[in-house]
Amino acid sequence: MSDKLRNRFEKILQLLEQLVMEAAKDTLIVVEGQNDIEALKELKVKGNIISVKTAGKSFLDILMEIEEQNISQVILLLDFDRRGREWAKRLKQSLEEKRIKVNINFWNKLHALAGRNIKDVEGLPAYLETLRKRIGN
Repeated sequence: MSDKLRNRFEKILQLLEQLVMEAAKDTLIVVEGQNDIEALKELKVKGNIISVKTAGKSFLDILMEIEEQNISQVILLLDFDRRGREWAKRLKQSLEEKRIKVNINFWNKLHALAGRNIKDVEGLPAYLETLRKRIGN
């Protein structure tokens, strides 16, 4: 069991390292809330990160905010619940129509690795700490 947990822990850390590198390239990262932004900062992911649930923004407000940044790629890291999946699908479709590349690979991989253990990006630091303790690191 410990090897399986260690492997999962290491894969998540590698994924986060890749995310740090993407963020350093000024790739826009879209999350759901302010707590998700804080969690990413705690995980050393810094850069151009916006929240879709800030100050009562509508879906169209978010689209315009992303478009105004004049970028070619967006990483979506929304929650893993039904609402997060719906937002991701809508954003992906709308942004691709505007010829903005949408990367959901980080979201897919995190969801596959963490499964039901986390429901949002906000829970990632605590989940990693739990894994760290369980594998004795």
